[in-house]
Amino acid sequence: MGRPVIAVHGGAGAWRGLDFDYKLVYDAIEESIVRGLEASRTGNCIDMIVESIAYLEDSGLFNAGVGSTLDYIGNVLMDAGLMTSYGKAAGVASVSYPRNPIRLARLILEKTPHVIISGPWADDIARRFSLEKHPGPSIRAQAMWRDLKSGKIESPWVKARIESAKTLGYDTVGAVALDSSGCLAAGASTGGVALKLPGRVGDSPIPGAGFYADSNIAVSATGIGETIILSMTSLRVANLYATLGMLDNTLRIIVEEHTRRWGPGTLGLIALSFKGEISGYYNTEAMPWGYARLGEEIRILGLNV
Repeated sequence: MGRPVIAVHGGAGAWRGLDFDYKLVYDAIEESIVRGLEASRTGNCIDMIVESIAYLEDSGLFNAGVGSTLDYIGNVLMDAGLMTSYGKAAGVASVSYPRNPIRLARLILEKTPHVIISGPWADDIARRFSLEKHPGPSIRAQAMWRDLKSGKIESPWVKARIESAKTLGYDTVGAVALDSSGCLAAGASTGGVALKLPGRVGDSPIPGAGFYADSNIAVSATGIGETIILSMTSLRVANLYATLGMLDNTLRIIVEEHTRRWGPGTLGLIALSFKGEISGYYNTEAMPWGYARLGEEIRILGLNV
């Protein structure tokens, strides 16, 4: 088979006016790709997804893992999921215990017969398997929460407008991978919408919505979770690619259709085909993402600031 290949994204959104050096985002995307490719040397497509996403969760730069936003009452509640072309998928929703929800999603996939487990029951599994504990809200997430609650930043969630990707700047992380055996996998992880109602579940733990993989394609989505769930976006990408056989055109058509239905600032996609084709497309101001094949140069795209 061919060389392993991976693509990762750091979330579709505005990415303007944030309080850190944007080079850190480039560096984190690059290192995430390195971690995924290194995992391919001794592991499989699942290892590639988990190691690349776990790095982004740990970085604190993205709305996932230790960088997760807070819900309306100030808690961290995270979602994550992954799927392989072997027909298995798993997700966790509204979890607060694990530092890396993507590692907990892997446990659900490998150790249980279930697809999605949520809340304290999923957290209990993380404890039982001795996953590292989440350190609690980051200073940046707490500051954003205070500003949103005080009205210093307009809250798109409270205002009932689909604007969070435009306003809050950063979003879900995700990855798609192809290993040397031909296995495809996709995954996603997020802290969810800032100021969300407690218990709200987005697209990231739902196969066919925030991620999808089959024998032809692996897809990871980012943006407004409610629109992605209602559209079952990642599954629609896979179905259209099976008909068209052209990855770039498939992503463009799906994003353009999504924009017509839900408006701009709502969706970003990365995808990887069984042939090793890579593509990314989004209707937001930016979506930092990158890709590489094992032994080849890493390419970083999509951070238009």
